[in-house]
Amino acid sequence: MTFSQPTRFSFPWQALFTLLMFGFMYLPIMVLAFYSFNESPYSAGWTGFTLKWYQKFFADERIITALRTSLIVALCAVAIAAVLGTLMAVGLSRYRFPGKGIYQGVVYLPLIIPDIAIAVSTLVFLAAVAIPLSGGLIQLSLGTIVAAHVVFCISYVALVVSTRLTNIDPHLEEAALDLGATPFQAFIQVLLPELTPAIVSGCLLAFVLSLDDFLIASFTAGGGANTLPMEIFSRIRTGVKPDINALSVILILVSGFIFVIAEYFRYQSEQRRLQ
Repeated sequence: MTFSQPTRFSFPWQALFTLLMFGFMYLPIMVLAFYSFNESPYSAGWTGFTLKWYQKFFADERIITALRTSLIVALCAVAIAAVLGTLMAVGLSRYRFPGKGIYQGVVYLPLIIPDIAIAVSTLVFLAAVAIPLSGGLIQLSLGTIVAAHVVFCISYVALVVSTRLTNIDPHLEEAALDLGATPFQAFIQVLLPELTPAIVSGCLLAFVLSLDDFLIASFTAGGGANTLPMEIFSRIRTGVKPDINALSVILILVSGFIFVIAEYFRYQSEQRRLQ
């Protein structure tokens, strides 16, 4: 009679590495969320469960004003980037012109250039524009933050739309033109409905990035403009309080919710394409 050897439990190193990486990324977020319910005003030790820091956050006028400013900047920047980014992606995909490769590379530069470089270059550009207009005085305001955010939002929208364009049959537009439609009608009635899920996904991604931006906004904001990341940074310089932890948890949840919506539109688009 032969006895089978007991199977030895095996834990592959890939799974261990994955657990370590996810723990490294998400364990600080879990700790932050845990201490946002701490009754103590200091995060050194746990003294009890409370929701007062969330109540304090919603009653803080400075936080609400900064949040309103960030939403205005993000919505305006995304609205402009949605139009320009979509037209840019369509033009680069459907038309040929001299220097197309160079222009395409320049379009996607904001995706790889560090934020500090974009912030400094934007400030230098604003200074150069202000010299002939206002005697060298840079009139920084909410509009300059929006203009700076449009620069990188366009690239993200154009990238997502370009990915969708590669999966659309170009003969659909040609068929519409053969049936008597004008190029504008073919774009509005044929191509734009196919691009809508990608446009929405790109806009949601750009919205989250604009809402979370600190460096570019801090370089291009005027005295009266204060975005939410700038307000958070001004407060944590004296120490991280539980109300900032609560605010961070809310921002993480909102960003995750927007990401889920973007993925839902992308999934629906892929399903319609496969049908």
